[in-house]
Amino acid sequence: MAQKKPESSPGPRARLEVEFEQPHLLGPLFGEFDRNLVAIEDRLGVYIAARGSKVQIEGEPEEAARARDVLIGLYNRLDEGHDIDAETVNAIISMSGQPTLDGIITPEVAEPPKVMIRTRKKTIVPRSNMQATYMEALARDDMIFALGPAGTGKTYLAVAQAVQQLIGGSVDRLILSRPAVEAGERLGFLPGDMKEKVDPYLRPLYDALYDMLPAEQVERRIASSEIEIAPIAFMRGRTLNDAFIILDEAQNTTPAQMKMFLTRFGMRSRMVICGDPLQVDLPNPGASGLGDAVGKLEGIKGIATVRFGAGDVVRHPLVGRIVEAYEGKQA
Repeated sequence: MAQKKPESSPGPRARLEVEFEQPHLLGPLFGEFDRNLVAIEDRLGVYIAARGSKVQIEGEPEEAARARDVLIGLYNRLDEGHDIDAETVNAIISMSGQPTLDGIITPEVAEPPKVMIRTRKKTIVPRSNMQATYMEALARDDMIFALGPAGTGKTYLAVAQAVQQLIGGSVDRLILSRPAVEAGERLGFLPGDMKEKVDPYLRPLYDALYDMLPAEQVERRIASSEIEIAPIAFMRGRTLNDAFIILDEAQNTTPAQMKMFLTRFGMRSRMVICGDPLQVDLPNPGASGLGDAVGKLEGIKGIATVRFGAGDVVRHPLVGRIVEAYEGKQA
C-alpha cells in the first residue's frame, strides 16, 4: 500500500491479516497519506495492504508479527479516545521489539496501560517499557534517580507526577530546580534581575508545567508559591516538607551541591533527580555530583534508580540514533 512489495527473500515469509471493527478509526490509524503505515513498513521491512476493514501484512515472520501488534496497539489507543502522532507510532514500533510491552500492547491483544498519570490537561501513558518502570517508581518510591539521555521523558514524567500529586492534595507544593549556567552558579555577568538571569535555564521546566496545567493555574500557583522554580543555589539552608522536589540536569552539580540538595529532603516529601551522566558540562566531568550520589546511594531502601538508554528516546527516531552514535564514541 505505502511502498512497493518487497522482492521475495530466501527465508520464509509470513502473511498476516488483522480486521478492525470500527472503520471510522482507520483514517487516523493509517495517518494522512498513509504515513503511519509507511513508518511501520520502513522500520520493520514489511509490506502492508488495506482491503476495507482488513489489513494484510507480509514480511519476515517476526517483523510481520511486530507490525500486527503495532497496528493493534495504535488502534486500541484510538478506540480509547487517545490521539496518535508520529512520536506515538515510533515509540510503539520501538517497544514492539522488546520482550514485553508492559501493559501498552501484548502479543495478541492491546490492553489499557497499567500505569498512567492524569493532569488537568492530559492523561499520560508510558511510551516504553522503561518509562512504565519509571512511572511505577514515581508513584511508589520516596527518592528516584532517573539517568539517561535527552528525549527519554525523565523530567517530563517527573513533572507530570508532581502535578498529579499537587492537584490531588498529597503534597502542598512543587519545587523544580536545576543548576543555572554552570555548576558554579556564576550569574552576575548576565543582564537583568535574578529571575531574568535564571529563567532561560529553567525554561524546560516551565514548558513541562504548561503542558500539564492551564496557563492561568501555573501563574496563580507560582504567585502563591505552590510551585517554585529556582536554581539549586536557592535550596541551601532549607528543609522541604510536604513537597514534590525535582532536580533537573543533575549531572552538572558538584558532589557538595548534590549533598546539600539531597539533605533538603523533608517529611512527607518526594524527590526526583534527573540527569544524563554522559552530558556533564563541568570543567572536570569526573567531579559530577550525580555519579557520586548514585554510587553512594544506589540500593538503599526507599531510593530507586532508573536507567534509560538510547532505545528509550521517544523523540524523532533520528535522535535515538544520534545518542547511540555519541555513546559509542564515548564508550
